[in-house]
Amino acid sequence: MGNVRGIRGATTAQENTREAILKVTGELLQALVRANDVESEDVAAVFFTTTPDLNAEFPAQAARKMGWTDLALLCGHEMSVPDALPGCIRILMLVNTEKSQKDLKHLYLNDAKDLRNRGMGGSLDL
Repeated sequence: MGNVRGIRGATTAQENTREAILKVTGELLQALVRANDVESEDVAAVFFTTTPDLNAEFPAQAARKMGWTDLALLCGHEMSVPDALPGCIRILMLVNTEKSQKDLKHLYLNDAKDLRNRGMGGSLDL
């Protein structure tokens, strides 16, 4: 089965609505799954965080809508850091994989691409 490894991703919602949060979270999850050839059976757990300005919906609901009903999912808020990127949703997906750390693809979509410039991303844009 390999090792448990973390796959990171982030995106942004343009507004604090249920629809906006679910849409961008679902897009990011699907992109992470495709980019890393992840099967739901290989997922150990997924952590979702949002900046404090996003509270209209739990981002984990996007995973539930994908059929991930038996997975351990957890939502929380990021620290309220001055000048942090607003409207940001972050994902840490823990997966069982044979891949090495360097072979995993971490994705930053929408305005979260700016996290790399702020020194908080450190991953690939795809």
